Amino acid sequence: MDEKALRDVALNEHFNTFAVLKVLDQRVTQQGKPYIAVTISDQTGEISGMKWDVTADEVAQLKAGQVVAVSAVRQEYKEKPQLKIISIRPTRDTEPQNPADFMPAAPMKKATMEEEVSELVFKIVNPTWNRIVRYLLKEYQDAFYQFPAAKSNHHAFTGGLAFHTLSISRLAQAVANQYEDIDESLLYAGALLHDLGKVIELSGPVATTYTRAGNLLGHITLIDEQIVLAANEMKIDLFSEDMVLLRHVVLSHHGQLEWGSPVRPLVKEAQILHLLDELDANLQSFDKALADTKPGEFSQKVFALDGRMVYRPEDDHK
Repeated sequence: MDEKALRDVALNEHFNTFAVLKVLDQRVTQQGKPYIAVTISDQTGEISGMKWDVTADEVAQLKAGQVVAVSAVRQEYKEKPQLKIISIRPTRDTEPQNPADFMPAAPMKKATMEEEVSELVFKIVNPTWNRIVRYLLKEYQDAFYQFPAAKSNHHAFTGGLAFHTLSISRLAQAVANQYEDIDESLLYAGALLHDLGKVIELSGPVATTYTRAGNLLGHITLIDEQIVLAANEMKIDLFSEDMVLLRHVVLSHHGQLEWGSPVRPLVKEAQILHLLDELDANLQSFDKALADTKPGEFSQKVFALDGRMVYRPEDDHK
């Protein structure tokens, strides 16, 4: 097969490629005819599409998370790219089989991220927060370095959770060096733990979906629960000021009640974490949109940026 990267496909172009089947949804038209809605992805991005007139045998062969061979035409629907799929099937033995080969990944190796996280943990000098952080990072070590930070928004790639956490941690250290009277231990502990609940909220790095607990509870509630369980396991007083402060920083990191935080930031370190989290997520969303946009043009509307389009300047030397 003459493969084509998804990012390189032009409007109305008929192409063939291998990709990961991220989403498979069986549907029925108003006339009662079955069809499937899918999302496929490779290392350059993802795109959704439809295949009409499918048979039960075709659908039975497909499942989310597998590598598929696709023949399709890139079209546009409501100003967004969409595929008209001609054919889609699981790859054969002589064709690519490993989903990891088609998934974007963090621009840092796992070992490098592990080393940097370990160095930051040593900077948490408060013994209570240090113990909680070490306990939970050990508990979820493998998932922390494999999972994305989101299903489809910011840092939605393998290792994205750890990479996003490290980005915020670096920003936190810069802020601590710039401003006085910041409790660095509290800020760093909050930075390392704030999104760790996503290892429970999300299903994993391949064909990522929200788990039942993720949909019903959300990652903020889930990580707070894990902090409480860890404290109970280590016989740490839940209502000591140290524990209440750590939980507050984590619980308030979305900043607003309508954004999912059960409380708003009421201590300086909580406010800093919220602002840095929003900064890092927004900039990564900008980078993702700009990578799919030609110089001198506007991107598609970006859900993670409140539906804004972003502009890539013509004189782009990146």
